[in-house]
Amino acid sequence: MIFRFLTSGESHGKGLNVIIDGMPSGINFDENFINSELKRRQKGYGRGGRMKIEADTVEVLSGVRFSQTLGSPISLFIKNKDFENWQTVMSAIEPEKTSENEEKIKEKTIYNVRPGHADFAGALKYNHEDIRNILERSSARETASRVAAGAVAKLLLREFNIEGVSFVTQIGKTKVETDLNPFEHKQNIENSEFHIIDTSFEEKLKSEIDEAQKDGDTLGGNIEIRFKNLPVGLGSHTQWDKRLDGLIAQAVMSIPAIKSVEIGLGKDCAQISGSKTHDEIFINDGKFIRKTNNAGGLEGGMTNGEELTVKATMKAIPTMRTPLNSVSLKDKTEISAHFERSDTCAVCACAVVAEAMVAIILADAMCEKFTHDNLEDMKNCYNNYLKRTEG
Repeated sequence: MIFRFLTSGESHGKGLNVIIDGMPSGINFDENFINSELKRRQKGYGRGGRMKIEADTVEVLSGVRFSQTLGSPISLFIKNKDFENWQTVMSAIEPEKTSENEEKIKEKTIYNVRPGHADFAGALKYNHEDIRNILERSSARETASRVAAGAVAKLLLREFNIEGVSFVTQIGKTKVETDLNPFEHKQNIENSEFHIIDTSFEEKLKSEIDEAQKDGDTLGGNIEIRFKNLPVGLGSHTQWDKRLDGLIAQAVMSIPAIKSVEIGLGKDCAQISGSKTHDEIFINDGKFIRKTNNAGGLEGGMTNGEELTVKATMKAIPTMRTPLNSVSLKDKTEISAHFERSDTCAVCACAVVAEAMVAIILADAMCEKFTHDNLEDMKNCYNNYLKRTEG
């Protein structure tokens, strides 16, 4: 990858770090936009108490000068405000051995694993008895870093008028069925507590989440991400690891709790004949056009000029007030799973994270296709390509 990022940090540690490499120089670095994207991730009905504690913002540590990217790695820091209450428990050095400190650590030490979480496999893999050593990093808190990196990717994409949107299409058993264009109703989505296009479904969704919360249970759902104004030919058919659909699927699937990813019609292709699946091509005033977009904007691992459509399914969160049967790794006894502060439903946040991950893959594809040292050269290359491919 050219545009790439790494993250570090624990859920209750000092904060989250993001290092972004491959960002061209000369791009206006809008810190307010990045913070607004972080705020989007924290919204949504059914979220837990953590969202009331944290109001995520970034501190820029490197790679930007006078609000312009330099072409060097960009380093961002997102402070965990709740660290004030966890300094002893999450200390990087051995805390002073006092009865007070030992009691704090004992209170937060966890041996009971949660089915469906990283606890069991992670503890055995890394040889930890205290599950906190796993859950702190495997927590979805890490996705704040991804949203920050995705926001930086969007700063690059918007220089080429590439725009993205994400929305929820189902929570639990409630499907949000609508033919409304998400780009034309972006404000509906951003104003909705459920991140949906058609807000007439809000009461039904609220009732379903409230019922799950009352039962001490959690809910998953389906999301959709779209990007428009993409040029033809991002990605490649030549090797398996160059195919854009594969890269997008891996990026979205890497989000905690995502269990499936689809492009375009996705699994519905199984029940539709070829004559109705593939998008016919026509000419209109010398331009190539399609009347359908079943492929979701990708053919042969490459963008085809249509809207990119990605769908994903998020499972219900595995941390529940009504715990599942599980085991203690300390003494190998059967117990009830541990409960750590959690959301009832985080599908809305997941949509924002998935949008960020797709933006990162597209930013990388743009850098690969149109050079990436500086914005001026990149735009010249891009414009010349459009002249050749669009006439």
